[in-house]
Amino acid sequence: MTDHIEQEAISGIPLLGDKVPEMEVQTTHGRMKIPTDLKGKWFVLFSHPGDFTPVCTTEFIAFEKMKKEFDKLNCALVGLSIDQVHSHMKWTEWIKEKMKVEITFPIIADNGVVASKLGMIHPGKGTNTVRAVFVVDPNGAMRLMLYYPQEIGRNMDEILRAVKALQISDKNKVALPANWPNNDLFGDEVIIPPPSDEKTAATRKTGGGVVCEDWWFCHKKL
Repeated sequence: MTDHIEQEAISGIPLLGDKVPEMEVQTTHGRMKIPTDLKGKWFVLFSHPGDFTPVCTTEFIAFEKMKKEFDKLNCALVGLSIDQVHSHMKWTEWIKEKMKVEITFPIIADNGVVASKLGMIHPGKGTNTVRAVFVVDPNGAMRLMLYYPQEIGRNMDEILRAVKALQISDKNKVALPANWPNNDLFGDEVIIPPPSDEKTAATRKTGGGVVCEDWWFCHKKL
C-alpha cells in the first residue's frame, strides 16, 4: 500500500508553487542539474512527444525564433523528450539543414525520470511525453503549467506573455486582467489586489492613479 502511494506521488502532476525536484539530466549541451544550474533565472521547461515529428518541429523552430525575447526576460528555454540524445542531435541537425534554423537551447534526453516526476506522460495519450509547459521562477518554484495534447501545437506568444505577466505581478504585487496587455476594458492596465480590511476598503478610491469600479475592483497604469 505504501509503495503504491509513493509511486502515485512520484508520477503525479506537480502543484503550483512546488519546488522543481533536483534532477541531473543529459542534454544536447551536456550534463545539467535542474534547477540548480538555472538558479537566479526564470526558465521554461517544455516537453514534446518525439523527435522527427512535424508539429514538434514547428514548435522548436517557433521557440528558437522567439529565444531573444525570452533572453530579455532572463528566461532560459529547455526542451525535453524521452528520445536519446543522439536522436535529438540528428533532429536539430536536420532542422538546421532543411529549415535553416539552428536550435540553440538545450534538449533533455530523458530516461523517463523527469517525465514521471513532472507528470509529462498521460496514459490516455500513449507512452510519449505530452506537450507540457512549466514556467519556473529564479527560486526553482513552479509558477505556471500548461498541458497540450499531442495533436495541438503550442502558442509561443502566450508562453512569452505568461512569463512577462508573472514577472510584472511579482515586481509590482498586482494581478493581470484577461488578455493582458490588450484587455478589452483597460488595455495594459493592471489590477490592484482587493483590500484585506475595512479601513483600506474605505480609502480605496483615493489617489495614486488608481481607478475603482467598486471598492473591490480597482486598476491602474504602471
